[in-house]
Amino acid sequence: MKDRILITGGAGFIGSNLAAALLKRPNTDVVIADDFSSGDWRNLIHVDCEVRAVYCDDAQLLQDIAQGHFSAIYHEAAITDTTVMDQKLMVNVNTDAFASILKASAISGTRVIYASSAGTYGNSAAPNCIGAGEEPENIYGFSKLAMDRIAARWYDSHPAPIIGLRYFNVYGPGEHHKNERDGNKTASMMLQLYQRVKAGEPIRLFKYGEQKRDFVYIRDVIGANLAALDASRSGVCNIGSGKARTFNDVVANLNRTLNIKLDVEYFDNPFTFYQNHTEADLSETSMLLNWQPQWSLEQGMDDYIALLETKHRGPVETA
Repeated sequence: MKDRILITGGAGFIGSNLAAALLKRPNTDVVIADDFSSGDWRNLIHVDCEVRAVYCDDAQLLQDIAQGHFSAIYHEAAITDTTVMDQKLMVNVNTDAFASILKASAISGTRVIYASSAGTYGNSAAPNCIGAGEEPENIYGFSKLAMDRIAARWYDSHPAPIIGLRYFNVYGPGEHHKNERDGNKTASMMLQLYQRVKAGEPIRLFKYGEQKRDFVYIRDVIGANLAALDASRSGVCNIGSGKARTFNDVVANLNRTLNIKLDVEYFDNPFTFYQNHTEADLSETSMLLNWQPQWSLEQGMDDYIALLETKHRGPVETA
């Protein structure tokens, strides 16, 4: 019998990459549930799976979950635009819908792996550790922290593990749509800078480019998600590279990979709440998932830019 795995938000960046990777497993079928409010159908052109255009808390979908139609659930659906300030909408879509999925999955005893976020840490000092410095700076980060707290309340009574993955700064193939919808550029720094270079536009960074982020390549993120299928217990863990790198490092790698020399214009950062340093502590990740990242920033950018140079778009596994 085939494993039948549900991915909510499966037309999005991480969801579509996950679907493509899961379909390479033996005896695995994938069902995607996406309302297409932020995902992109083009991410699924080469991903042979069932697609349902529904909200993640659709009544029929919840009934299918409760009746055990799926061997595992990946919950990626969410409002991910951190500029959305409607508190009720953010909590309804991100937190309340997740609670409904947990309730349904508890009836069938189905494993749930869900997307949390490094946004739960806000501006807390790095390295960022599970259970410490959880001080979100916006309603998006709070909605994800609330999800983690709801999940924790189910740990003892849910028949199967519930695993939360706090994504740090993910980049890689499948994120083009984040720069193309409603003029809201939310794609990774790597894609935005690459597209500016190709368009002959100037490169601008906040002074003086020494801000640090934990950039994690999509191939590592998918590896962590697959490892979560075998996790023996519930918990939440960080998904990052474990090593913070500067914005200047990103520009330097772009120069090296494209064999160019970019001039950078530095300007004052207008945001008082801006994160200057994020870095994932991976100790809990190692224990929960028995997983470690494999891709350095240099390796990840080399791989990504090589794909961009071929005009590839969509999940990395369809390249």
